[in-house]
Amino acid sequence: MDHTDNPWQITGSEEIYDNPWISVTEFKVINPGGGNGIYGKVHFKNTAVGVAALDEDGKLWLVGQYRFPLNSYSWEIPEGGCPLGMDPLDAAKRELREETGLIASEWTKLLEIHLSNSVSDEFGIIWKATGLISSTPEPEESERLEVKKISLAEAYRLVETFEITDSLSVAAIQRLWIDESKKVRGA
Repeated sequence: MDHTDNPWQITGSEEIYDNPWISVTEFKVINPGGGNGIYGKVHFKNTAVGVAALDEDGKLWLVGQYRFPLNSYSWEIPEGGCPLGMDPLDAAKRELREETGLIASEWTKLLEIHLSNSVSDEFGIIWKATGLISSTPEPEESERLEVKKISLAEAYRLVETFEITDSLSVAAIQRLWIDESKKVRGA
């Protein structure tokens, strides 16, 4: 099978919604099986950035906030949007400082991830940040944040018990857990 050959045929499209962060387009399509249908696509105008900030004791910094789309509270790594054309690492540094007041001296890319590729083109990049120093948090007007730090083992437990469900956070915590397990095994 040729993995570069697109089996979908687009016969028309209409932008249904547009704001500064997303647009929604409805496509008229002929699907891979030959049937007519529609497909909706959410286009994100930002790159998602996340920061797994670890202090000198290996504690992971988390941010808690009420998430409007979920209608519930969420604990997650510091994260936000990077406008297209901006350096994602600069955006990650900004988000870490704004949400936690932390500044990191060492940055390592952990993951690149598509967050919901069946309906959106949202793309994310997650960094590990170490060498932390404290400054003053500067949350955005739309953010009422609580900040805490926990052990990586506790963070992993919260993922395993479905108490942390944010995709950037789950991916980052699982990746860190795997990396730490390899160190312990000497792999």
